Amino acid sequence: MKSVRWLGVGASLLAPAIAMASTLDTVQNRDSLRCGVNAAQPGFSSLDDDDQYRGLDTDICRAIAAAALGDANKVDFVPLDSVERFTALQSGEVDVLSRTTTWTSSRDTTLGMHFTGVSYYDGQAFMVASDLNVQSAKELDGAAVCTQSGTTSELNLSDYFRIHGMTYDAVVFDSPEQSIAGFEAGRCDVLSSDASQLYAQRMQLADPDMAVVLPEIISKEPLGPAVRQGDDQWFNIVKWTLFAMLNAEELEVTQANVDEQLDSDNPDVQRLLGQDGDFGSPMGISADWAYQVVKQVGNYADVYDRNVGSGSDFNIARGLNGLWKDGGIQYAPPIR
Repeated sequence: MKSVRWLGVGASLLAPAIAMASTLDTVQNRDSLRCGVNAAQPGFSSLDDDDQYRGLDTDICRAIAAAALGDANKVDFVPLDSVERFTALQSGEVDVLSRTTTWTSSRDTTLGMHFTGVSYYDGQAFMVASDLNVQSAKELDGAAVCTQSGTTSELNLSDYFRIHGMTYDAVVFDSPEQSIAGFEAGRCDVLSSDASQLYAQRMQLADPDMAVVLPEIISKEPLGPAVRQGDDQWFNIVKWTLFAMLNAEELEVTQANVDEQLDSDNPDVQRLLGQDGDFGSPMGISADWAYQVVKQVGNYADVYDRNVGSGSDFNIARGLNGLWKDGGIQYAPPIR
């Protein structure tokens, strides 16, 4: 769907009233999901040549729409920068935030929002100009480091350099576009952000070979969708949408074979696809909600591979984002 923006009112005025309302009712009456996303982070959320949002985060939005509305296309994408994203969720400008946002204690307890799970396990890293011949982040003493305001990256940088007895000059920008432009123009020696964003930004350089991402990961950055506090029904829908995608991968139910799996003898598959029991009505949605998610959007592997994994230009290994049984830490509670 085409991206939209509308003028929200101050969060301090609207948040309590909105939290008391049913987000599902609002979404269903509107017949569309308003999803806050990144404006331009390839692999996670960016416009393609047809002016359509593509990426892992935007597919999470589509999966929520498939669960709540039965139609993955009923999404209005609202591009948000790192500063305005929380106010947009608090004020009701968006129904859910799916924008490479790190789950932290302060965000979870002071901003009136709940994270619903981890859609991508990430970590902060460093990208340096190749001609500097730097092999490790520990060689960056005295470097000028470009980073983005309003993110966890600023604090992580300060902690890392202090712990290792090094100094640095921070060059702070308001957006990823500005930070990569500053790096490419030579305003800093290093660009630091989540590794996922650095891989995307490196691909945006006129010459990607001019830069290299260093191997060190200096932080834990669990990224995932978030909703407003005070609406347990909506919290459950968004949370279990992600869990359904992970369970589908574990059960080998894919976008390609989901119709065949309707006749599966596996009781876990039957419950997942709404053929045995009704696990949708307690959340106010249809019994086949998880089938719609997988059929229209895919399981977690489908979404990961086509956006950032083996089926994409990034070819990022699953690593921590692999299933628990495959050496990763992605794990979903069962549907039963």
